[in-house]
Amino acid sequence: MRFRKLAAIAVLALGGTMLAASPAHAANIAANPGFENGLTGWTCTASSGAAAVSSPVHGGTKALQATPAGNDTARCQQTVSVRPSSAYTLSAWVRGGYVFLGATGTGGTDPSTWVSSPSSYAQLSTSFTTGAATTSVTIYVNGWYGQGVYQADDVVLDGQPGQGQPPAAPTGLTGTGNATTASLSWSASSGATGYNVYRNGAKVGTATGTTFSETPGAGTHGYQVSATNASGESAKSGAVSVTVGNDQPPLPPVPSGLAATVNGTSVSLSWNASSGATGYNVYRNGIRVGTPTATSYSDTPGTGTHTYQVSASNPAGESAKSSQVSVTVGGTPPGGLPKRVLVGYLHASFANGSGYIRMADVPNEWNVINLSFGEPTSVTSGDIRFTQCPVAECPNVESEAEFIAGIRAKQALGKKVLISIGGQNGQVQLSTTAARDKFVQSVSAIIDKYGLDGLDIDFEGHSLYLDGGDTNLSAPTTPVIVNLISALKTLKARYGARFVLTMAPETFFVQLGYQFYGPGPNGSADRRAASYLPVIHAMRDDLTLLHVQDYNSGPITGLDNQYHTMGTHDFHVAMTDMLLAGFPIAGNPANVFPALRQDQVAIGLPAAAYAGNGFTTVAEVQKAFDCLAKGTNCGPYRPRGVYPNLRGLMTWSINWDRYNAFEFSRNHRAYLDALG
Repeated sequence: MRFRKLAAIAVLALGGTMLAASPAHAANIAANPGFENGLTGWTCTASSGAAAVSSPVHGGTKALQATPAGNDTARCQQTVSVRPSSAYTLSAWVRGGYVFLGATGTGGTDPSTWVSSPSSYAQLSTSFTTGAATTSVTIYVNGWYGQGVYQADDVVLDGQPGQGQPPAAPTGLTGTGNATTASLSWSASSGATGYNVYRNGAKVGTATGTTFSETPGAGTHGYQVSATNASGESAKSGAVSVTVGNDQPPLPPVPSGLAATVNGTSVSLSWNASSGATGYNVYRNGIRVGTPTATSYSDTPGTGTHTYQVSASNPAGESAKSSQVSVTVGGTPPGGLPKRVLVGYLHASFANGSGYIRMADVPNEWNVINLSFGEPTSVTSGDIRFTQCPVAECPNVESEAEFIAGIRAKQALGKKVLISIGGQNGQVQLSTTAARDKFVQSVSAIIDKYGLDGLDIDFEGHSLYLDGGDTNLSAPTTPVIVNLISALKTLKARYGARFVLTMAPETFFVQLGYQFYGPGPNGSADRRAASYLPVIHAMRDDLTLLHVQDYNSGPITGLDNQYHTMGTHDFHVAMTDMLLAGFPIAGNPANVFPALRQDQVAIGLPAAAYAGNGFTTVAEVQKAFDCLAKGTNCGPYRPRGVYPNLRGLMTWSINWDRYNAFEFSRNHRAYLDALG
């Protein structure tokens, strides 16, 4: 779920782990990343015909273009100075039949990821940590045999530069102006000893910190900042415009923390104060119903379900509206989870470029909130730890007491808050009974400390696999499978019927089982193929939700024996139909994965195009749900049945949804509510 994903077909065909990501671009230490200076800094294979072209480009005026020929994949690469034992994120925008991005010489597991996007640019992203003695890595991009020309642009290697390099360009530049003064601030650049400030392209000052003020005269001015050290000056930051000579105060920020409680026929609203606000506007179902000056309001809306938002105002005008909260007046909300659910992952232990969201500020649209992530102290220890995002990464992180209070507030509204174990970095192999027992003890400690409702299993990478000869779905023998099942059953028994158990495997670990199961009869297939199936099967009576990640996936064969490719409604219909109709494992009719209940299944999706490969538009997702739940709006793939009780949708992630202006949660919450 976090950063890297497996691409099923490429893994089987190439025997490698293909990884994808959603990083924060805080720094870029790659040389000539947009190929604006031709191929300077890059080395390309001789037969690739590599060149910097002016069309098609993703950003700037140039992009790389190269063509695989014969046994040459048209690789272009550069060696970059890095720091030992440091984390880096690598990304690029690419276009072509099959385009690969990766790094070698990292001193650890060398990452690689790929995408097929012949008609438009798509972003690839992956990450790695350098070894203790690693001072340089080689990053690369290449095509694939017989797949024709590809383009690449805007390569980013995000992390601390090695010794002897200028710092990365500053990020996060913001500016404000008043009657006389322009004030700037920006994020610190690693390794910088100073900064140069530019106004309208001309250098106007220097700073040793990350703020600067000047009196430039009335008008609107464009500012940029660069970082410096003994090795030189970085590129300039992105530009911001600052208007000086207008003493009107800025608009107040959008109010946060909107909460609503029902008392009989009355709804009580409260929210956090908005800096600089002189009043607030309260909206019910999109219509303004009040203008309080305080941060609370009481409304008597009549029976039914109502949505509320709040905006802040001052003499400069009105802010945007807050997140919505929904309440039902005149009825008792059902206990547990509703018929239709939205499940979202909350970046509770890291920021990942999308920004940190406090627990109290998670929008009301979400029914299940998965705290991401609990991770092991080592791959085989079974000792799971969870810590809140550090202040250095998440400056707005709340205190632990506030975090727990936020969890309680969500639970009081009927939300379920779970700890999600794993993610891309959290490889968990319970290869021994000691690791199994430590898993149970450490996960229980997290659940008890925060008062959580249950557990989400998001094992990825090499956490699960099947040994040769382990082919009986109902009686697995591989220790990492057997011990995980035992641990989950122990946790379920400890917490009882109220314990919520969800799983978020990738298609590689589930639907790929229609073709492949473990290493196969001759041992040549990837032994991780479909390795979630025995766990799901063993826990099916205790499983609350299975939401397979219908993204970061290679093409998968459906029950119609046709390949289906992510990003379309047909892919979601075909993948979900396999779970609700059941399927023979590796084509063996004597070894069948039985259908799950409709209420146990949700569709897993990225919240936005930059949250994961395979983003599907709102309209296409709802067409898929219509096809599955109502038998209408179907495309070429026709499901084996109609599933009116299909439970809902899951997304990576709540943070990326907010980053994308709540497109996922607001549209799909309204759609699911209308289904009934």
